[in-house]
Amino acid sequence: MANPELATMGRVFGLQDLSNVSKDVIKSAEGLTVWLLTGEMGAGKTTLAKSICRELSVKEVVSSPTFSIINEYKTSQGKSIFHFDFYRLKSEVEAYDIGVNEYFESGNICLVEWAEKIPSLIPDHYFEITLQMSDPTSRAINYGRH
Repeated sequence: MANPELATMGRVFGLQDLSNVSKDVIKSAEGLTVWLLTGEMGAGKTTLAKSICRELSVKEVVSSPTFSIINEYKTSQGKSIFHFDFYRLKSEVEAYDIGVNEYFESGNICLVEWAEKIPSLIPDHYFEITLQMSDPTSRAINYGRH
């Protein structure tokens, strides 16, 4: 899904910088609603999703949708944010059957973990966030518009 022709922003950060990183990501993704969070297991995708939701005024508990596949959160303004975790999917058909296309076309922010499991269902325009472990207490983040 990565496109090397598109400029990306990147930096290394620690947990204490997570709020500022989330604010930067939100600003950079403005106008796009499908946000892919990529990285190996333990890279911090769900932690970043929680921080992004907090910055977008979600007051409820944000948790990994590993078993439910999708969680819906409401912002203080009443807008929905959908959080997907496709790690457990065996095929793209499962995502199609839950109506992922309708969610992606809803105009609401969709945070998508393990999007590599559904490559043909990703829309043409999306925002990609890649996380890598730099060391046990910091992560490298790169993000850009596609």
